[in-house]
Amino acid sequence: MRIAIDAMGGDHAPVETVKGAIEALNEIDATMVLIGNEGAIKDELAKYTYDQSRVEIIATTEVVENEDKPVIAIKRKKDSSMVVGFEKVRTGEIDALISAGNTGALLAGGLLRVGRIKGIDRPALTTVFPTFSGMFVMADVGANAECKARNLLEFGIMGSIYAKDVLGIDNPKVGLINIGSEEGKGTPMINEAYQLLKESSLNFIGNVEARDIPERKADVLVCDGFTGNVVLKLTEGVAKSFMGEIKSIFMSSLLSKLAAVAIKGKLRGLKTKMDYTEFGGAPLLGVKAPIVKAHGSSNSKAFKNAIKYAEKYVSNNIIEKISKEIK
Repeated sequence: MRIAIDAMGGDHAPVETVKGAIEALNEIDATMVLIGNEGAIKDELAKYTYDQSRVEIIATTEVVENEDKPVIAIKRKKDSSMVVGFEKVRTGEIDALISAGNTGALLAGGLLRVGRIKGIDRPALTTVFPTFSGMFVMADVGANAECKARNLLEFGIMGSIYAKDVLGIDNPKVGLINIGSEEGKGTPMINEAYQLLKESSLNFIGNVEARDIPERKADVLVCDGFTGNVVLKLTEGVAKSFMGEIKSIFMSSLLSKLAAVAIKGKLRGLKTKMDYTEFGGAPLLGVKAPIVKAHGSSNSKAFKNAIKYAEKYVSNNIIEKISKEIK
């Protein structure tokens, strides 16, 4: 298996992208393909001891920057690390592509350069969402600000396959994010989506209110990309503020510092549960090849885990299963 990393994508590239790829070598059986500025990549690789037969470099001369307009960048920057990655994954020269670069460009490239699975109207950016009671999948979290009811059904189907085969959740429960738990709540589109989900073969449990999301009422939550992105960013902000406040409390006096030492292990476990780097990235489900969007501020741990989940994505034939289910 050959997994490619856009070595120039993200706030800390290529330092963290290369480090994450090297760390992943010890945990999965795959070749790491680093795409980007050859000199910069080699400078980073020189810091490590690794099996050189399992690391390849594809040299490029351009980078899709965060301020670039997505479609224009994809069309004009043909020798950028991201666009070359799209071409390689489209032709099957690599098995999966991971990038922490411009989100809009990644979504545009997934559609324009790679293409949709036949029968899928809208691909969904899908994230693994950590809670105190375990993980669940949420789709969409940013690819489609406006959706049709049919799209939400597709998100539920794709999310269920990912939850079952990548996360190991048997017969995942599917919920629809809404302003109330009762049937009939929400907009006409949401009500239509409710009926489609209800009549499908999915294990649909009904509406899920925002306050119930952290309680993991469902294993797969579906919504439009606008709603999903707001939920995701709000949760990230709350978790960061919560952990910061806890740290402030424990550092406020000698007695509290001693208390912190006593429960250090428990605090570390709490942080791990809420840490996005444990899950690495968000797959763009619905396109013809495995593409994973890593967080822009990803560190090496996040890239390593994104690579590990990408390996599961490929080895479990998720695209083939989505295609079969949609058909």
